[in-house]
Parts: sequence; structure tokens; C-alpha cells
Amino acid sequence: MVRVSIVGASGYTGAELAGLIHKHPEFEIAGLYVSENSNDAYKAFSAIHGQFAYQIDRTLIPISEKQITKLVAECDAIFLCTPHEASVEMVRRIIEAGGVVFDLSGAYRLSDLSVINEYYGFSHKYPDLLNQAVYGLAEWNHADIRKSNLISVPGCYPTACLSALKPLQEAKLIDSNVLPIINATSGVTGAGRKAAISNSFCEVSLHPYGVLSHRHQPEINEHLGTPVIFTPHLGNFKRGILATTTLKLADGANAKQVNQVYKEAYEGHPLVRLRQAWPSIQAVERTPFVDIHWQFDEKTGYLIVISAIDNLLKGAAGQAMQCANLRFGFAADRGLVN
Repeated sequence: MVRVSIVGASGYTGAELAGLIHKHPEFEIAGLYVSENSNDAYKAFSAIHGQFAYQIDRTLIPISEKQITKLVAECDAIFLCTPHEASVEMVRRIIEAGGVVFDLSGAYRLSDLSVINEYYGFSHKYPDLLNQAVYGLAEWNHADIRKSNLISVPGCYPTACLSALKPLQEAKLIDSNVLPIINATSGVTGAGRKAAISNSFCEVSLHPYGVLSHRHQPEINEHLGTPVIFTPHLGNFKRGILATTTLKLADGANAKQVNQVYKEAYEGHPLVRLRQAWPSIQAVERTPFVDIHWQFDEKTGYLIVISAIDNLLKGAAGQAMQCANLRFGFAADRGLVN
């Protein structure tokens, strides 16, 4: 069995991850941890996340950055569901101790130090580790994930957007003179479990936020290899992301080419579903899948691509589990699909 610990297990993503590991035939939970100042310290995990009552009987143990190294000797891998600034230091300590880490924060997703400072608000001290980190977009980077001890799990919006756009970009079917425009809507769990008026369910309407400044925009730009215009929205539902992208195809590209590119890109990748109808949040909620569908307008040369994921699963915990499967030699969908 592969023994793993989760730091930040009291949040939504940490809880989803604990549930996936608990059910996984090849993995087991070594420990569930929270930050040393967490209000959830020493609480029963199932007291916070009641769906796991009488299933995951664990206490949430507080741990500091300085103590993180000791976990390496106690388990085979560590999942960090922690704030970006905390992950920076924890990752360093884990790697220096010879451990394997899956970081679900944004601390190691970007390569440009100035961009990290601009969008995340801190100075990254470990550029060498940034170079070591493998971006955990599992369908695209599976070979590198298998060999890496530092996997940076992508953000939820980038997962939905990149899954839809990378086949086209890799095949050079996107008109480089026209920026793809992405409008994406997320449920309120995307903001995390910490209470805030702006995320209170009774206060939430459908509205844009982070316009031209959201930290996932440079992540999409870097890992797509071309700039986009990304506008996120907050929806009045709990979980899920629906992303609609409008883009101009390169001169001479046609629907047949688009169909072939998607088929070839995702053949053998069971967690990507190329649908024959428009995706919906209802169809992906509480699943590890990304659903994608598209339509080409021959008159204008524009393509509409819509993708949908569960932000807590394919957009976070599910993809982290997918990466762990690959890293430890299992099928990508092991323990994720019954």
C-alpha cells in the first residue's frame, strides 16, 4: 500500500482527497494535518465533514512548516492543500528530505518570478524548485509526472480551459492573431471553506470577478503557450465549472481537422469525455471527468468550445489523485472510476 498524508485536510479539497484515498485500493491515509494555528486542530475529521462519519476516524493534527520534514519518513507521499505561501516552504523541506509531494496550491505552477510576485503577492525564494516542478495536467504531462517528486497540481479554471484548448494549440489550429476569449463560471466551493460575506451562499449572485487580473490567467497563458482573455464568474451553486471559449481557427482549418485533433489527443485518456452534446455541470458534478464539446462556424471561422469539470475533483483532488496514480505506477483512473 502507498501511505500518504494530507496537510490542509479540513478544507473542501483536503476532504475530497481524503475520501478518494480512503476508497482507493492501492493507497491509505497515514495522517491528516492542519496548520498549527487552525481552528480545526485536534477536531475529529468526520465532525467537520460528516459524510465520512464512521468511515474516516482520524483526528486533525496541527503541524508547522518546521515539522513537515518528519512526515517524509512516515509516508510515501504528501499532499499539500495549503495556502500558496505556506506551500512554498513546505515543498522545499519535503524535497530536501527526499520525499514526494503533490502541491495543490499555486506556489509552483508558474515559472516567472515576477509574474508570481504580481499575481500571488509574494517573492518566491526557490527558483530551482520551480524548474524541477512538473505541472500536473495529467493527460498532457503523464510521462514527466511518473518521474517527478514534485508535482504542482493545476488550478481548477486552468484544468477546464487547458483541457479544451491544448489539442488545438498543439496542432497549430488557433489563429495567433486573435486571442481566445474564455468566460468561465465556478461554484462557491472554488473560494474555499473559509467564511466570507462575498462567498456566503445567500449573498452570491452570478457575477464576474478578477476581471483581467485573476491569478489563473497567467497559468493558462504559460501552459497553453499563447495568451488568452480569461474572465471568471461566481455562480450561485456549490460546485462545478463551466468554461466557454470562443476562438478563431487558423486559415484553412476545418471541422474535420478539429474533430480529428480532439480524438487523437484524448484517445486512451478515460477521464476526458468528448461529448456529442453541450457539457453541463450536472453531468460532471462529483465525478473525475472533464467533458468537452465544440462547434465550428464555417461562415466566420470561429470555434466555440465548452468544457465542464467538478472544481473539487478534476479541478483539484481528483487530478491530484490521478497524478499520484501515475507517479506510483497505476492506471490514471485507478480508484477514481468504479
